[in-house]
Amino acid sequence: MLIEVKVPQLSESVSEATLVTWHKKEGDAVARDENLIDIETDKVVLETPAPADGVLVKIVKQGGDTVTSGELIAQIDTEAKAAAGAAAAAPAAAPAAAAPAAASGAAGAASPAARKILDEKGIAAGDVAGSGRGGRVTKEDAVAAQPKAAAPAASAAVQLTGDRPEERVPMTRLRARIAERLIQSKNENAILTTFNEVNMAPVMALRKQYGDKFEKAHGVRLGFMGFFVKAAVAALKKFPILNASVDGNDIVYHGYIDIGIAVGSPRGLVVPILRNAEAMSVAEIELKIAEFGQKAKDGKLSLEDLSGGTFSISNGGVFGSMMSTPIINPPQSAILGIHATKDRPVVENGQIVIRPINYLAMSYDHRIIDGREAVLGLVTMKEALEDPARLILDV
Repeated sequence: MLIEVKVPQLSESVSEATLVTWHKKEGDAVARDENLIDIETDKVVLETPAPADGVLVKIVKQGGDTVTSGELIAQIDTEAKAAAGAAAAAPAAAPAAAAPAAASGAAGAASPAARKILDEKGIAAGDVAGSGRGGRVTKEDAVAAQPKAAAPAASAAVQLTGDRPEERVPMTRLRARIAERLIQSKNENAILTTFNEVNMAPVMALRKQYGDKFEKAHGVRLGFMGFFVKAAVAALKKFPILNASVDGNDIVYHGYIDIGIAVGSPRGLVVPILRNAEAMSVAEIELKIAEFGQKAKDGKLSLEDLSGGTFSISNGGVFGSMMSTPIINPPQSAILGIHATKDRPVVENGQIVIRPINYLAMSYDHRIIDGREAVLGLVTMKEALEDPARLILDV
């Protein structure tokens, strides 16, 4: 029986996508729910799981082709697998040839735990010899598996030789979309950035005092982002214009706070959304950010994870950045930039002392946000971080 493999349903705002690379070729055995090909949209990279066990008998669309929702891209023959199994069970007239055929039927079949480990290592399940029943790849097989050596440089798109080599490769759809959005933000928004410095000693002391208990209670480390998000929520509640957006000549005030957390992924910058952040605890924030980070690393972020947002936070400090002017993510009107915390000399009560200082930067759309609201909003974040009790008492 022939089963059609079609492009998954894309979101309303995404009209087309690009096929990246087939993980299988025609004639290969496939297992149900095994990823056949990655499909890249303007926002995210989607997996296309096999709808049934069988053999991939026809690839209709090749890597690099542009496709739309529901478009046919391949066909799977579910009966071909049974035929391959029968051939393997027959008397071994040619054992050397039968062995690879039997192995291919099980290739790619892996337990969920094994597949997660293999995804983290960047190893295809079909490249691992399974020791489980029917050749299934077990968790132990995945732990012991090692990635293959890198392919020769000949696979590069363009490789020029000489003393000054150059390589030209097309932008991915995601990277092109990021570039388009950044230019749109620069051209449409009246961007201004305000700065302030924060003494992070109180937050660091709190983490030191309760870090171990927090991790045991919630199963996640007590990081800094939970405090930054809570501080941002306090400022957005106090100055709702920072949480607003522009729609034509209208200002849209949102009765909820959805904060986008900028995360670097192998394919570019993505901004998954913490929905209803005003109702989240520090533990819930840390758990969700950890989940987003793992999803971004594995290429598993969904369109739902990336849609919407009323305010964004960009943490260049994880890479060592000391100062920046973050670019607004349209249609939002403000974004907070966080930087590396470094010991700095500061004056307290007439004395020079050393304190762990973090420089905060908030870019805002001056068309609807005045300097007063922007500066006082950032001051609210500073006060909340320097006195975390404010976050508990909501003052």
